[in-house]
Amino acid sequence: MLGDITIGQYYPSDSFLHKLDPRTKIIAILIYMISLFVVNNFYGLLGMLLISILVVMISQIPIKYFFRGLKMILFIVLLTVALQIFMTPGTIVWQWSFLKITEEGIKQAIFMGTRLVLLISITSILTLTTTPIALTDGIEHLLKPFQRIGLPAHELAMMMSIALRFIPTLVEETDKIMKAQAARGANFDSGNIVEKVKALVPLLVPLFLSAFQRADELAIAMEARCYHGGANRTRLKALQYTKRDLFVAGICVCMALLAICSRMI
Repeated sequence: MLGDITIGQYYPSDSFLHKLDPRTKIIAILIYMISLFVVNNFYGLLGMLLISILVVMISQIPIKYFFRGLKMILFIVLLTVALQIFMTPGTIVWQWSFLKITEEGIKQAIFMGTRLVLLISITSILTLTTTPIALTDGIEHLLKPFQRIGLPAHELAMMMSIALRFIPTLVEETDKIMKAQAARGANFDSGNIVEKVKALVPLLVPLFLSAFQRADELAIAMEARCYHGGANRTRLKALQYTKRDLFVAGICVCMALLAICSRMI
């Protein structure tokens, strides 16, 4: 299960998406997310689905990475679908006691479930095709205009990048601790929910200690290298927009227009 976590992982490749400016990818994904919530019918949702499939194909990332990421939210998707099916009023097609399924509920369940899957799949593209350093630079550049009102752009970008960077590390550390405790007789799989939660307590203590230790080591390493935030900081690779970014910007405009037009159908 821990190996199914793909958030924060980078998949090296030479695809079109990997070569894009990180700022372009961040803005494009934000526009996609907004458009995904703007569409309110299956025609618009079908258009967003086709865009997602095209993006996944262009990224040259194996499809198994996306399915692994969806495993972690499978319970949330199923819960959302179940709530929509049984809680949406309308024309009843099946009923047993207080449980009832309506035509509107089935349509809403399919719509919401697909929307949630698309949302998770497309957002994972950002970390899979962008290195943590490039992601930090992109976020910092986008937040720079807000520095005039006192927003610490560099510090926020650095914290977000570090958090994403250490997700795979913490997952690996958790897996090591679980295997070590399982070798000593710990059982994380059997029993009811309460027993499983109690079995996780001995796992959380060493995990938190390890996380605090890594944070302390990182702080010492940054201080030893005279890190003082974004003041007078230079970059090995300066961000620069290219024709590829302009092309993607045009696609984003078309996608936003698609979402708006779908509401008029």
